[in-house]
Amino acid sequence: MRGENPNAVLFVCTMNAVRSPMAAALLENLLGEGARVDSVGVEAGELDPLAVEVMKEIGIALSSHQPRCLEVLGPDSYDLVVTLSGEAQRRMESAVHGGRLEYWPVGDPTGVEGSREQRLAAYRAVRDELLNKLKARFQMVGPAAREAGEQVQ
Repeated sequence: MRGENPNAVLFVCTMNAVRSPMAAALLENLLGEGARVDSVGVEAGELDPLAVEVMKEIGIALSSHQPRCLEVLGPDSYDLVVTLSGEAQRRMESAVHGGRLEYWPVGDPTGVEGSREQRLAAYRAVRDELLNKLKARFQMVGPAAREAGEQVQ
């Protein structure tokens, strides 16, 4: 599947509160119309306000995201499932077959302690890491996608 953009992508992390919603929102912004992008967690948590804040910094609204658990969306209707935590990877290994599963280990910024600015820096680092992984993995197609990519940088 590498080298082509799938039509439907599911991002899975532990709580669907930081990494997977960030990844889904970033990919939607990069690809624009036409791709179906969703996110879930192994379990549903609560949307993290720091994730909302660092996404807003680059012009992407995350505040309306409602965390969902894996049972709400099954992986079968997706061309590609990307797991972002070890727990999500273990859960999806038996559920996704045929090369449709990719593991992108991305750190969890919620465990970072320190000042508000230090914590925000950890969330920004995750956001930027996800953006770099998305740009490396997905081909941008059409002028709208190029514009979106320029806006996010």
